[in-house]
Amino acid sequence: MLFKLKYILITATLLLFAPVNQGNATVRDDITEPNLHVIRKLLVSAINSGKITDSLYRNLGAIKNRTALINGYMATLEALKAKHTWNPYFKIKYLNNAEKTFKTAVTGDPHNIEIRFMRFSVEHNVPGFLGYTKNLVADREEIITQLDRKHYSSADAALVKTIINFLLDSKRCTPAEHGKLSQHLASL
Repeated sequence: MLFKLKYILITATLLLFAPVNQGNATVRDDITEPNLHVIRKLLVSAINSGKITDSLYRNLGAIKNRTALINGYMATLEALKAKHTWNPYFKIKYLNNAEKTFKTAVTGDPHNIEIRFMRFSVEHNVPGFLGYTKNLVADREEIITQLDRKHYSSADAALVKTIINFLLDSKRCTPAEHGKLSQHLASL
């Protein structure tokens, strides 16, 4: 089992920086843009694995000129680090870092539904008494606005469906928003 986990981590790390367009026969020496599909899959695995969280965090942290979206992933991973640690001091520290990194990500690309979704999902899952839920309404409204405009940024159809389903399941939408989201889901 341990060997399998190490193999998965090594393979995922190698794939993380593989070019997205495999049809191009030229090999680039300066690959700096990670494969978003791989990051998304690893992020889902990181929800239940501290090792994958730490590995992905280190790999994305090594990127020199991070985009707003990569900062959004970093913020999500910081929040997951809080989930995986047992120490209350570090839980708060990681959540504070996540909040700051999310602010940087949203400032860098305020209309990116993937960044807004990551922050919404973190804030939705953090206990309300900790005070990390101040952007839920703004993020939900921005996501719905971008869905109405069909401005999905880097999100593909599968991710858009995931975002819509998460919003619907969160029970944080108004009846009018619920109706809009259901229409968007039906049209995909």
